[in-house]
Amino acid sequence: MLKKLTLICSLLAGTAAIAQDVVPIPPMDVNAARAELGKRLFYDTRLSGDTTLSCSSCHQPDKAFTDGEALSQAYTGAGHFRNAPTLANVGYRDAWLHDGRLGTNLNDVAREMITETYLMNMDMRIMQERLKQDPIYVEMFAAAGMSEPGNGGARNALMDFMKTIVSRGAAVDTGTLSSAAERGKGIFEGKGSCSSCHAGARYTDDKPHNTGVPDNPDIWASPERHSAFVTYAKFMGVENYMNLREDLGAYIRTHKDDTKRSFLTPTLRELVWTAPYMHNGAFETLEEVVDFYDAGGGNDPLKDARLKPLGLVPSEKADLVAYLEAMSGESFDTDEYVWREDDYDYVPIEDWNNAKN
Repeated sequence: MLKKLTLICSLLAGTAAIAQDVVPIPPMDVNAARAELGKRLFYDTRLSGDTTLSCSSCHQPDKAFTDGEALSQAYTGAGHFRNAPTLANVGYRDAWLHDGRLGTNLNDVAREMITETYLMNMDMRIMQERLKQDPIYVEMFAAAGMSEPGNGGARNALMDFMKTIVSRGAAVDTGTLSSAAERGKGIFEGKGSCSSCHAGARYTDDKPHNTGVPDNPDIWASPERHSAFVTYAKFMGVENYMNLREDLGAYIRTHKDDTKRSFLTPTLRELVWTAPYMHNGAFETLEEVVDFYDAGGGNDPLKDARLKPLGLVPSEKADLVAYLEAMSGESFDTDEYVWREDDYDYVPIEDWNNAKN
């Protein structure tokens, strides 16, 4: 696996030489042994309280580390009230989660995901003991320069693994845009004004905006999802949370009314693999997303003033979709592993399928 990480970094470095308009996202410096440890942890269901979930349950590599669901899974007895964002290029993010409540430290993100009751619900004291009882982990922690398995080391290892999840081979990076995508790029940067928020190599400003995305009623129709939403809102100090029927987004950070229903601008990288879209999976296809913004976004009194009807004709919409698709690169499915419960280890999906056959 260490050779594989080195090869990926080499391939990414080579891509930069042929890029034209957009500089490809460069690989990040990581401790290879620690990243390999983090990968094993990422696929290990023992990091959840009842051993039913791993990080990969909601962040699956063949879907660019999302889960393909409008609203994600959650811990036993609960359901999530948001869509799982892609982990592609997460090492470069300025804020985490759709409401931006976590900063840039991936270590903090790992802690939140593992310990939150409606996510993986793990007592980290128990997790540490589970790791210590696994001789493979004992060896891997030592190889990564840590004396013994521990919670801080586990979070650092997960952080290094996530930093290896970097986009590669997208047409916007290799200078191989189709004619339609080239036209779409002109719309994206011009008539569509998409680049006012979707800027830079990751196509995001990492800031919250209200675009009028409609709420997903499934959040409150499902007792499991509603209970998770109530838990979250109560913890974040939201008033009248029992009667609330809207996701307030970045408001939970500021408690200022003008930030209600604002959500971080998502990266546009890997859109081909990450449907459905928006923080709550409101739209199934990129065509629906383009129609939404062509209409000037949704109906919300706090909607960003820059959102206006665009008046795109069908051919322009198709070109814009072509450009959005060109931001996706190679699938991450070659990195997919399956956790094998009989001996608490993960194996490449190909080996697993061969064994079953």
